[in-house]
Amino acid sequence: MNTPLGQVTLVGAGPGDPELLTLKAARAIQAASVILVDDLVGEGVLAHARPEARIAYVGKRGGCKSTPQATIEQLMLDAARAGENVVRLKGGDPFIFGRGGEEVESLRRAGIEPVVINGITSGLAAITSLGAPLTHREHAQGVVFVTGHPQKDGPGLDWVRLGESARDLRLTLVIYMGISSAARIQSGLLAALPGDTPVAVIERATLKNQRQCLTSLRELLSDLQQSGLGSPAIMVVGDVVTGVREALRAQALADQSA
Repeated sequence: MNTPLGQVTLVGAGPGDPELLTLKAARAIQAASVILVDDLVGEGVLAHARPEARIAYVGKRGGCKSTPQATIEQLMLDAARAGENVVRLKGGDPFIFGRGGEEVESLRRAGIEPVVINGITSGLAAITSLGAPLTHREHAQGVVFVTGHPQKDGPGLDWVRLGESARDLRLTLVIYMGISSAARIQSGLLAALPGDTPVAVIERATLKNQRQCLTSLRELLSDLQQSGLGSPAIMVVGDVVTGVREALRAQALADQSA
């Protein structure tokens, strides 16, 4: 007798804080017999897993040793073919720079239709943690999510054209995985945007060890080097950051006069 195919669910674990996990995601984790966990999943999220669940860590982080994508997809297929209830647990959202699209395609080719449960993406959570929005009627009419980490042997983004679009259309730029490419990003954007364009860089957003740097496009590289911020981090470029910078300046002045 053939073993019936199991279920595969791609679950977004959110930006790190386990309390930002959705109820639907928590229920999927509780039901799983096999959980394949990304490196950026926050501590505490796996507290929802059953004690008998088999957990495999298949880290994915830029600049670090990672499990090959083909291996991860094969692990999902093997477990599903064995009749397991599989959760592929990803930081943020599976479909925003999480390779969820590739994994769905692989599963469908094998005759498995996965379920996808969204998570709060770090690009939103990072700026929200500072009390700022991504869109604002007076500052930004839209938002663009982009990756600063180009595909291997790929051309990468045209940062000059992207900066022109942000300027002309009043867009906030949210850059994932941009720390290692900060010099190239800064150079391209400065060709289109003013040097005093506000920038926020948030490392480990929503976690207890979160750090941030509020700067300008002109000072981005030097301030990043001075702050020592590293990956994982989100860059937010645009006037929506202005209010945060002004609030921190006001607080600093109040502290000095106290």
